Amino acid sequence: MPTPIPSRTQYVLEGIKHRILTGQLTPGQALVETELAAQFGVSKTPVREALKTLAGTGLVVMSQYKGVTVRMVDADMAREVYDVRLLLEPEALKRAVHRGASLEAARSALTRADAATDTAERSLANREFHRALYLPCGNPLLGRMLDEVRDQAALVSAVAWAASPSWEREAGEHREILRLALDGDADGAARALHSHIASFVQRAFPQAGLEQEGQE
Repeated sequence: MPTPIPSRTQYVLEGIKHRILTGQLTPGQALVETELAAQFGVSKTPVREALKTLAGTGLVVMSQYKGVTVRMVDADMAREVYDVRLLLEPEALKRAVHRGASLEAARSALTRADAATDTAERSLANREFHRALYLPCGNPLLGRMLDEVRDQAALVSAVAWAASPSWEREAGEHREILRLALDGDADGAARALHSHIASFVQRAFPQAGLEQEGQE
């Protein structure tokens, strides 16, 4: 079992993560322990531990010479993260539909995304929508593997949305994915999800060069 994170470290961790995923801290920006400690009203120790955890999830980079910075997002990173999603997420959804799993959490997240009044709220709801599709797949390891790339995928999305907001298009695709899943069309829902993930990263990072479903 993983060691529980102390409450102060968790508080700082969630705070920094929120700032990164909402664009308040931008890719390449330096994260200075003393400054963050002052902002969060804590000592440097929980800040240091939080940054180590964030480095482990791929949101920040720790360098002996540059210190800690928010991870840069480029086509290579987008391809790596979204390739994993394309391989695993449609299959997880297909299994969830075949199991007859409840998708009420996905419906609720979609409603929150539609009602969102700012990018941060919409981004959080969209992340919860995707997680609610794959988590009830019946394979906890598959769910954890997708959880591991979840924050990095959100960072890619945040950068892409900042350059070219496209959430209205994605919201329509989300509704179609959920409709197919609720209708029990596992294959159709999986195909729609695959297309949704691939088309997003290709619009945002056309040089990423993801392989399309069905290609050799």
